Amino acid sequence: MARTTVLETSCLYFFCLLLLLADLACCKEILVGGKSSAWKIPSSPSESLNKWAESLRFHVGDSLVWKYDGEKDSVLQVTKEAYINCNTTNPAANYSNGDTKVKLDRSGSFFFISGTKSNCVEGEKLHIVVMSSRGGHTGGFFTGSAPSPAPSHALLGAPAVPPATGSASSLTRRIGFVGLAIVLLYK
Repeated sequence: MARTTVLETSCLYFFCLLLLLADLACCKEILVGGKSSAWKIPSSPSESLNKWAESLRFHVGDSLVWKYDGEKDSVLQVTKEAYINCNTTNPAANYSNGDTKVKLDRSGSFFFISGTKSNCVEGEKLHIVVMSSRGGHTGGFFTGSAPSPAPSHALLGAPAVPPATGSASSLTRRIGFVGLAIVLLYK
């Protein structure tokens, strides 16, 4: 059995910590719906973008990215009331280039609807909650606090959608990678 020195062990831990911190410090670009064809009227409630969003945790500094046909649709950033009522007048921001990127610059709720009112009424909309910087990842090191809950559809006047299951958090995957690196380096 090979003996490791304190210096080797310290260097290994420092290297793994640097890998973890470097990965956590990067903000993510998140493709809305996980695919370029997601900004559309959902075929069923289980296909809603809100259901997709419930399986993720959004952080200050992340960016949402939409891909769509800019000649047929648009993305409006709106208030909660405009989201609920599909009010397309007076949005906080209006995007129609087909390749929209919105930086999440604060914690709290963000509301997006289709610029085509009938599409919004049929479910082409998105509500996300960005985690508080006090609750965890802020573009830096994860503090270990529990993530904030997904948005409540009951509060928004929308039908409840069961939470998605089976997706590991990116933090869990990163820690798994660092653990694997430690095991490989000790062999």
